[in-house]
Amino acid sequence: MAAYSIADAKNNFPKLIDRAVAGEDVTITRRGKPIARIVAEGSAAMSIDLDWLKSVRVDPKDPNLDFTSIVRQMRDD
Repeated sequence: MAAYSIADAKNNFPKLIDRAVAGEDVTITRRGKPIARIVAEGSAAMSIDLDWLKSVRVDPKDPNLDFTSIVRQMRDD
């Protein structure tokens, strides 16, 4: 768990949001005591199934690619 003072959090807010979205607990402190946490919404912190992603990956440069049939197949699976 990462802890940041209020001043550090103010100066690095976008970075702290990115860390929270990546699943890390981010704590904001005042005088060394925790006062707040930054957490991602449920859907933003979901993990990605990399095996599924590899199984549905296609080469967009393939001239024989039919996106309609790919979408239908993914929908039916």
